[in-house]
Amino acid sequence: MVIIADSGSTKTDWALVEKQVIVKRVKTQGLNPVVADTELMISEMRKVEVDSGVNISAIRFYGAGCKGQWSDKVRAALQTVFPQADEIEVHSDLLGSARAVCGHEPGIACILGTGSNSCLYDGREIVANVPPMGYIIGDEGSGAALGKLFINALYKGLLPVSMREDYLNWASLTYDELISRIYREPLANRFLASTSLYICKHLDVEPLRHLVKENFRSFFRFQLHSYSRRDLPVGVVGSIGFCYQDILREVAAEEGFTVGKICKEPLAGMVDFG
Repeated sequence: MVIIADSGSTKTDWALVEKQVIVKRVKTQGLNPVVADTELMISEMRKVEVDSGVNISAIRFYGAGCKGQWSDKVRAALQTVFPQADEIEVHSDLLGSARAVCGHEPGIACILGTGSNSCLYDGREIVANVPPMGYIIGDEGSGAALGKLFINALYKGLLPVSMREDYLNWASLTYDELISRIYREPLANRFLASTSLYICKHLDVEPLRHLVKENFRSFFRFQLHSYSRRDLPVGVVGSIGFCYQDILREVAAEEGFTVGKICKEPLAGMVDFG
């Protein structure tokens, strides 16, 4: 049996796989080793119950924050919970996404969710990565970046005046509360990305649709152009890429790229990779 995990800061999806078939799925808390202590990780990993006597040939854990010493922290926790595992691999969520959407073929792999990231992938490993730089100065194409564009446009006269009041009513916020959520409360990036739930319902408003296009255009120009590989397909993981995939493909074509596989979550693709 092989155990494959896709872990973010919020949740971890686990698949118990036998001969490339998922026989059991489990959800636990996110296990980003940068913020989760060892005791929490071990406690959550124990929820992935494996019948006694079952041979675990490999564990492949793909997670946010899994680099360098942080990967070692996750590996040690896995070894504690699954001492019978023959092999334990810990990789970044970006590599997991690349394997999910590109498989064993070269490509450009992207994450377009609350944040964004991208890489040049050779069919097995990441060979180049343009740093996304976070939502304050980077993360082009992400939900957080789209939220910044949207809220700014609401108050700078770039969207219909009626939309401002409509959005505040939809979000149950006043202007002062809106500013507080962005500048005074934690997880501003998630709040900004939450505006996508409103935006996706109003794409018939042309200036708003234009904002979505320009958000993706910035992603291609600031991140993907740097790889100088328009010959490779672009694979995408994440809710923003999935929900706005028609616009994403439109912008990609305008920028000289071809979009391949798009999936909201990468676990199934990780299982297919093996």
